[in-house]
Order: sequence, then structure tokens, then C-alpha cells
Amino acid sequence: MTLPNNVKQFATDNHQGVLSCFRKNGMPQISIVTCGAYRDGVAFSTTADRAKLLNLKRDARCSLMVSKQDWWSYIVFEGEATILSSDNT
Repeated sequence: MTLPNNVKQFATDNHQGVLSCFRKNGMPQISIVTCGAYRDGVAFSTTADRAKLLNLKRDARCSLMVSKQDWWSYIVFEGEATILSSDNT
């Protein structure tokens, strides 16, 4: 699904976000991330040893809130993460 132009522009202009995914025990795990528009969606980067990546590999369901610097204007994306790495790109 392609993002509407205004949503893509918001994600292009704003790079702070909060990612929510699920721990092994089902409890939420929340991380502050740097994010931005990427292809037809929104992406963030992380390193291989982070809990968020391990959690998303096990259960791809997540939410990503992309926010303006004042934290009062934001967009929330919900769905399943696609993990891109040197193994599959």
C-alpha cells in the first residue's frame, strides 16, 4: 500500500519516533527510534543485538509513532514489520 502524499511528507520531514512491539512473554516493548519515509512506507534502523529486532523477528506486529519535535503532532502506523538486512536485500 502506498502512503498518501501528506503522510509520506510528514514521515519525510519528521524523524523521531516510538516503536512498540511484543516481548516473548507478551508484554509490550517500547523503543525510541530515528525513522523516516522509505520506499512505500516508514523505516527505522537498529543493530543486530537490540531487543526490538529480536522481538520483531519473533512477532512482526508493531506500531510506530512518528512525531514532530514538539511531540504534539504525530502519525501512528500499525501493522507488521518487514525486516530488511544484508541477508535479504
